[in-house]
Amino acid sequence: MLNIDLHSHSCQSDGVLPPAAVAARAQGNGVDVWALTDHDETSGLDEAATAARVLGMRFVPGVEISVTFCDKTIHIVGLGIDAAQPTLCAGLAAARRSRFERAHEIARRLAACGIDGAFEGALRHVDNPDLIGRVHFARFLLEQGHCKNLQHAFDRYLKDGRPAFVPVQWVGLAQALGWIHAAGGKAVIAHPGRYKYTPAQRNALFDAFKDLGGQGIEVVTGSHTPTQYQQYARLAAFYGFEASRGSDFHAPGVGRADLGNMPALPEGLTPIWHDLF
Repeated sequence: MLNIDLHSHSCQSDGVLPPAAVAARAQGNGVDVWALTDHDETSGLDEAATAARVLGMRFVPGVEISVTFCDKTIHIVGLGIDAAQPTLCAGLAAARRSRFERAHEIARRLAACGIDGAFEGALRHVDNPDLIGRVHFARFLLEQGHCKNLQHAFDRYLKDGRPAFVPVQWVGLAQALGWIHAAGGKAVIAHPGRYKYTPAQRNALFDAFKDLGGQGIEVVTGSHTPTQYQQYARLAAFYGFEASRGSDFHAPGVGRADLGNMPALPEGLTPIWHDLF
């Protein structure tokens, strides 16, 4: 059975390793088919593809797009994309500008908490300044001793309801799927178990996603518990979605799952990769 991991991040967004190093870690963990899916960014895909080819892995070019739905942020993964497609490139560039503007406001709010130099400090943890985000501020806060770990930084300053949280209006679901489909890719709802939706809101998301031509959901992911594997397997079957598997790897030792270190998809599902190759 192939070991397939279709969700991971490099230092081109909020991961810590260069794309080639993520490829090497995936191959070292026994991954056969690997996707790099940086947030709103495709600049690491050429390096990733070259490294995967040298290492003997099959590579799937991807991206993870930030979307606002029912006033909450969700993520849509695009798999098998043409990263040079103009509609996708223009959309992702606009999304990156929104991230940069948000980062300045986060720094202002941290300054109001008595923490100066946060923007410059967060930039020290960023390889791609256009992709500066909350995790980079969390790394700065940890570095400066303002928190015990990254989760504590979010709990104390950066998550919804905390003093440095800055809400942002990302693109709509229809736009994100339009970009992915224009680029020849397949659209997948990333880690659906993470979103704090009511059952009615969750159903509205799945209904809208299906109506817009969305193809899959992540069932086995580093963001899900084993109970959620079964829950979202049932929902995938109910809606007729294909099922994806991905660690959501960001850094060694961070998150529930390392690259490729997850169980197989539950039986009876159509895997998202059945026609990707």
